[in-house]
Amino acid sequence: MENRFNSLREFYPYYLSEHQDPTCRKLHFIGTFLIFIILFYAIFSGKPVYLWLIPVVGYGFAWVGHFFYEKNKPATFKHPFYSLASDFILFFDLLRGKERFHP
Repeated sequence: MENRFNSLREFYPYYLSEHQDPTCRKLHFIGTFLIFIILFYAIFSGKPVYLWLIPVVGYGFAWVGHFFYEKNKPATFKHPFYSLASDFILFFDLLRGKERFHP
């Protein structure tokens, strides 16, 4: 049965349920953190050529977490926009302690 979501608020609990492995969460966190580093570097160095690394690094870390640790398919394949938004929500929830790396 395919999940249908009408809002990000409905999607986020599903997203969290697909991210229960601590290593997967850590890899998502690292990938998202590196996205910010790349973005700031590209902007402040005046070298936008580095922006192409953002999806490679972001998805690379996340997909390793899913395929090798979580053992599921990333939500990006069926819900790309909700998944992207949820990646950033999880990052900031982990950063401020609202979510834990070991759920």
